[in-house]
Amino acid sequence: MSNKKDFLAEVVQHIDIKKFDVVPLVDSMEKMAFQARNLNRAARIYDMMLKDKNCAVILTLAGSLFSAGLKKVVHDMIINNMVDAIVSTGAIMVDQDFFEALGFKHYIGSPFSDDNQLRDLMIDRIYDTYIDEEELRICDDTTGKIFDSMEPKPYSSREFLYEFGRYLEQNGGPKVDDSVIYAAYKKNVPIFVPAFSDCSAGFGFVVHQTNHPEKHVSLDSAKDFLELTKIKLNTKESGIFMIGGGVPKNFTQDIVVAADILQENAPMHKYAIQITVADERDGALSGSTLKEASSWGKVETTYEQMVYAEATITMPLVAGYAYHKGNWKNRPAREFNKLF
Repeated sequence: MSNKKDFLAEVVQHIDIKKFDVVPLVDSMEKMAFQARNLNRAARIYDMMLKDKNCAVILTLAGSLFSAGLKKVVHDMIINNMVDAIVSTGAIMVDQDFFEALGFKHYIGSPFSDDNQLRDLMIDRIYDTYIDEEELRICDDTTGKIFDSMEPKPYSSREFLYEFGRYLEQNGGPKVDDSVIYAAYKKNVPIFVPAFSDCSAGFGFVVHQTNHPEKHVSLDSAKDFLELTKIKLNTKESGIFMIGGGVPKNFTQDIVVAADILQENAPMHKYAIQITVADERDGALSGSTLKEASSWGKVETTYEQMVYAEATITMPLVAGYAYHKGNWKNRPAREFNKLF
């Protein structure tokens, strides 16, 4: 392949969990072993979260998930009241979701490409997917324009992501029908990105604050923490569905401790599942077990399950299981954005 169009030819398709009833498959895994049995229990625990009318569900996302085809899964979870708040990395929400909402795509690639050639063609590679760097620069610039339009003051990442949704609304809506940011905006589901500068929005901040050195918007990470803690304080029970680890995982577990500081004897997360390929033996947070989190007073151990497997395989099975079980149909929309 010699030119850019040759590489950017086949678009990544987002899997639609509504099309495949995986309940019999996941149920059959209960009598298997290893990660199949763990996945079955995780799926059943997630379904328990949706059955529990007192439980708020927080979804945490880390890794290059939407570029890999998982965006519609999260979109459908929002639309069908299967999640009440999201904590994510910046790249997933801005470089991948907002990027596609602007009309751009991710493309099927190969890990065996000549990366020097890709660099010359301004193609970015995420393992076996490609992104057009020139289109990504447009996404960077768009975030800067949104910041320019806002009143100069500090904001939480939730407030910024809400403005991204408003931007899409005011500019004719997203160019796709499965934008997570836009769905969350319409459903009043808050999205938190604790490390918000670590993505396309970061480049927007750099340009915006350079052009407006005296009066500019800025990120208030403490407000992020307080707002997510308020969600914990405003619900009887909470459950966390974690894809990957990193900052989103730790941030979401820490709100229990913060809530306990503000309101003595705040309950731990009642339910918790994590899908990860990280190892616990290096002591890092991404692979640390949920039982370990219990020692910190963050997660109860009655309904917790680790699944050591890759997200593109396992997330559609867990989310699809809960979707086709149908217990989300009786859940009210909590609209936690209205708390703020």
